[in-house]
Amino acid sequence: MDQKITVIGSGFAGLAAASLLAQKGYQVTILEKNDQPGGRARQWSQDGFTFDMGPSWYWMPDVFEAYFALFGKKVSDFYDLRLLDPGYRIYFGKGDQIDVPATLEGQINLFEQYEPGSGKHLQSFLSQAAYKYEVGMRDYVFRPSHSIGEFMDFRLIRESFRIQMFSSLSKHVRSFFTHPHLIKLLEFPVLFLGATPQNTPALYSMMNHADLGLGTWYPMGGMHEIVKAMVSIAEEQGVDIQLNTEVKQIISANNKVTKIVTNQGDFGTDILLSNADYHHTDQLLLAPKDRQYSPKYWDKRVMAPSSLLFYLGVNKKLPSLKHHNLFFDEDFGLHAKEIYTDPKWPTSPLFYVCSPSQTDPSVALEGQENLFVLIPLAADLEDNDMERERYYHMVMDRLEALTGESIRDAVVVKRSYAMRDFKKDYHAFKGNAYGLANTLQQTAFLKPKLRSSKLSNLYYTGQLTVPGPGVPPALISGQVAAAEIGKRK
Repeated sequence: MDQKITVIGSGFAGLAAASLLAQKGYQVTILEKNDQPGGRARQWSQDGFTFDMGPSWYWMPDVFEAYFALFGKKVSDFYDLRLLDPGYRIYFGKGDQIDVPATLEGQINLFEQYEPGSGKHLQSFLSQAAYKYEVGMRDYVFRPSHSIGEFMDFRLIRESFRIQMFSSLSKHVRSFFTHPHLIKLLEFPVLFLGATPQNTPALYSMMNHADLGLGTWYPMGGMHEIVKAMVSIAEEQGVDIQLNTEVKQIISANNKVTKIVTNQGDFGTDILLSNADYHHTDQLLLAPKDRQYSPKYWDKRVMAPSSLLFYLGVNKKLPSLKHHNLFFDEDFGLHAKEIYTDPKWPTSPLFYVCSPSQTDPSVALEGQENLFVLIPLAADLEDNDMERERYYHMVMDRLEALTGESIRDAVVVKRSYAMRDFKKDYHAFKGNAYGLANTLQQTAFLKPKLRSSKLSNLYYTGQLTVPGPGVPPALISGQVAAAEIGKRK
């Protein structure tokens, strides 16, 4: 096939789509702004420490296996995947913590300790969550969601009620459990999906199946190993990946993209797929006549959180930490409000600490520790060094108090990353880290469209379009976009 396809951006969705399109016989080139592929899943190293800069949770392993199988490969052909047990630890206060087991038996025992009789409720809850996951993965997430017409099917409408598309996750969880620790454990994934539990459809209890049912995993070497595997497949299919190549403008004629202007020169193309930030492509790379949406439309989008991140190298071991650690010692409701309904720098934020060196000695020097600290924040806050440092000490005060460890005086590598970095490195709309919030009003066909209505050869993929934010959804988004382009005559 002589047709040329250009993909802007080498995030998970861009790499997935590029490889599948090259497999179909298209000539595919990826134009990547940064000096390494992977989008937010880049890697940074300094003084013997290697940090995953973005995603750190490996959930939904079936999605990765299914993707690699499209090329006759398995995950094990590329990296060593380890099941974490416990999957993660939640701190509720000094001496008050939960280690979440990897097995259902262990999870039932844990729930029974906090709420006698809740074990059977957990089994029922997870059975429903598994059903939602199966239906969602089978019937919903691979739909291109061009219009409501794709969902006007009696069976799908019936299933929409069965999987509780129209009720809230908060209400659903509380119909099973009353202990606040158990409720927080089950609601925490939606803090990163981008809405309060009260505004998130109960459908998203499917994420509890992804968490408790399918387990929390880790690819040895870090999450960037997934990127390396996908780049290997892309290159095997003949994809040309051009790094340090930033798209500056998209030129059109006769309702088609005709030329892409970059810092490295101009490119002609037959089809363009943007895995760059959707808003950036739509509002800043295209001429006004070619834009899919108005500035008003974008300003009304509800964004998932941004984040303040710290990458820390610590010159001693920290045995009190697990691989994944959630700090819920402050008010979940207040923090959620200060992200979604009254955006501001949070009063007393919840935060997350990943210490991959607990599992993987390759990411830190011997006898030392690698820490990734994440504070969810409202998008588009004013971001300056003074605020970053204030929140560093705020969370470190709590981290040290809750773990009983002295950490700050052992930090030998420190780097912060927040909204202005997301904007600079990824042109992220409002400095977002996770894309659009998964509210009912921004689900499926109500998300920004993956196919342009203005330019016949322009498509979109990634976290701001279907199916949504997260690494597995990005993999799926790339597959959906590739399938749509493959339907062209």
